[in-house]
Amino acid sequence: MELNLLDLLLYLFVAFAAVQVIYWLFYLIGIIRIKAVATDDKINPPPISVLVAAHNELDNLKVLIPALIEQDHPDYEVVIVDDRSTDDSYDFLIEQEQAHSKLKVVHINDLPSHISGKKYALTIGIKAARNKQVLLTDADCIPATTSWVSQMAAGFKNRTDLVLGFSNYKKLPGLLNYLIRFETLKTGTEYLASAGNNLPFMGVGRNLAYKKDLFLENKGFFGYQQVIGGDDDLFVNKHAKARNTTCAIGKEALTVSNPKTTWRSYWHQKIRHTYVGKYYSAKSKLGLALFNLSWIFTWILGITGLALNVNHEWIIYSLAIREILVIITFIIVTKKAGIAFEFWGLVFIDLLYSIYYIFVGIKALTTKTITWR
Repeated sequence: MELNLLDLLLYLFVAFAAVQVIYWLFYLIGIIRIKAVATDDKINPPPISVLVAAHNELDNLKVLIPALIEQDHPDYEVVIVDDRSTDDSYDFLIEQEQAHSKLKVVHINDLPSHISGKKYALTIGIKAARNKQVLLTDADCIPATTSWVSQMAAGFKNRTDLVLGFSNYKKLPGLLNYLIRFETLKTGTEYLASAGNNLPFMGVGRNLAYKKDLFLENKGFFGYQQVIGGDDDLFVNKHAKARNTTCAIGKEALTVSNPKTTWRSYWHQKIRHTYVGKYYSAKSKLGLALFNLSWIFTWILGITGLALNVNHEWIIYSLAIREILVIITFIIVTKKAGIAFEFWGLVFIDLLYSIYYIFVGIKALTTKTITWR
């Protein structure tokens, strides 16, 4: 029997859709497997140092520091690294350091040529931290509750070296904000579910904890110290294993960040994040490429097939099964993470993201150098 182009289109669609279904079943199982932090671990969490690298973040620090100082953990410190700020951050931080015994300020005047700014600031901050565990967040992130430090610290048990948390973005009006929160939910699902299935591969620096010894014994960010970005996901990708990584998710373990408010700034942020993926392990790159490419081609071939009247039933049923799995997985993630998401626009934003990702991926692959903007 001769194979025509329409049949080939259908077979390719079914193949890509099947890959998507397998991935989303994998994520669903991984999310279900993530256990809440045990009550006993919450009672006496280990000492921990909260670390923030800040460059010209005065307005954000005025909000963040009070939120960090009022955390209910019985034994923690807050280390703020003032990374060559040219605003009034330094004077403000010195005032706060004098007012709060938990706060330690480290000031950086010059940046060595062999390392990127944030990685150097984090390295200096980690070395200055007095505790064996460090908890990282960004200056524009706010803990959702006063129990954030305790919850993340409680993740350290047995042989745990890395604790992966979830960081949401504030809800604002508009399509861009909806896309950002969808992408954040998708990314969080990928790395948390993978860790739940004992295959951790990344984390986000807005809510990430690890042992100081893990950092120092592996020479910090050695091997990618000049790469812009990657101070979080590349570090996790390089050192996370099933035996040493756990997740801490829930409303009490959540941080909330300020989202980008223009398409241009979001575009540059996505290019930077996608570009860093070049430095992931071969296994991680293959897994992510297969997931994202199958996502894109499922939509492209599905819509093309519907337009050309190619076996509507197969295409509609396949898309429906995939979307049902996405919805169920996201419902469980949002419930476990203690966040809200509006599902009324999910199908549209799902399609829009796949189109947007094509251009982001092409740009990231063809970009030779990345800079902060």
